[in-house]
Amino acid sequence: MVIAEMKVTTGAAIEDDERWEAVLARDATYDGAFVGAVLSTKIYCRPSCPARRPARERVVFFDTPDLAEAAGFRACLRCDPRGEKPDRARLVKEICEFLDGENEERITLAMLGSRFGVSPHHLQRTFKRAMGVSPHQYAAARRVERLKDGLRDGSDVTGALYDAGYGSSSRLYESAGTTLGMTPAAYRRCGSGMRIRYTIVDSQLGRLLVGATERGVCSVKMGDRDEDLEAILLKEYPAAQIERLSGGEQGELSRWVEALLQHVATGKPSVDLPLDIRVTAFQGRVYQVLRSIANGQTQSYADIAKEIGRPTAVRAVANACADNPVALTVPCHRVIRSNGDIGGYGGGVERKRKLLASEARAAKSKAGG
Repeated sequence: MVIAEMKVTTGAAIEDDERWEAVLARDATYDGAFVGAVLSTKIYCRPSCPARRPARERVVFFDTPDLAEAAGFRACLRCDPRGEKPDRARLVKEICEFLDGENEERITLAMLGSRFGVSPHHLQRTFKRAMGVSPHQYAAARRVERLKDGLRDGSDVTGALYDAGYGSSSRLYESAGTTLGMTPAAYRRCGSGMRIRYTIVDSQLGRLLVGATERGVCSVKMGDRDEDLEAILLKEYPAAQIERLSGGEQGELSRWVEALLQHVATGKPSVDLPLDIRVTAFQGRVYQVLRSIANGQTQSYADIAKEIGRPTAVRAVANACADNPVALTVPCHRVIRSNGDIGGYGGGVERKRKLLASEARAAKSKAGG
């Protein structure tokens, strides 16, 4: 590598030792006088860059960004040594594009930081603030999406899992319950091989369908007609083995149903039921916040978006609430519009209104008693 002789823009020479002292002090008065380039990462920075300092022997200096780039280095995205305003949106976009096309399973923050010229801590914080999930969670969600696409397109399980970026089948099957809600083979067959047992009972809000696998509750729906509720369940799991149980056959399902009926009737907090649902990383974050809303309280869609670190994703939060497969257990009815309007609800606005009123009475009674 040929390194040009260093000259300050004023014409006075700056010795490398002086440059290094400026870098150690993050002295912004030297910004524009030179840039420091790291041999191992091939990234160059301004002297005041807040990134962690490398070892002295790994750093060379150039008068200008053009000279650094001519020598094969690229600009740091964090301090932007060319003087442009740092663009966090561009950084996040480039990270997403890299993760979208990256099939290697083990992508670490250190690797990403090195690639994009920012510290791992800064990268993690910036990405999570913009996307609501960490780079690791985003990459995992993209692998799941690639897997689902492959399975839906007819690929065999082995081919789909390796094409999606899973290093081994064991890693996939370890997480299948939380990522797919079923085994990959069952997902490929639209739920074929799954056994879902359900019942439909009367409640104070009309007919209530509760469906469950051996892992937990997978569907809770409210409506007026059994046929409509059954049609929704069949659409969600078109190839699953679905069986309607009578009262004497329900076993543990009957206890879960009773807990939900008690909540509907009294407004008191329902039991934290085990769930077996398929959700994206974004939906999972939304549902986690929903389950933390206290009985008798509400939050707006905007509140939820801010809490998950995605303040502009209000519409996406509303869509996640609309797609909630397990009403009551994930209390999407506790989310309203910012102007106080009650908003929509899968079970109907009137049911939402009654649920909120019942919960408010129960909370008030508990506080006064």
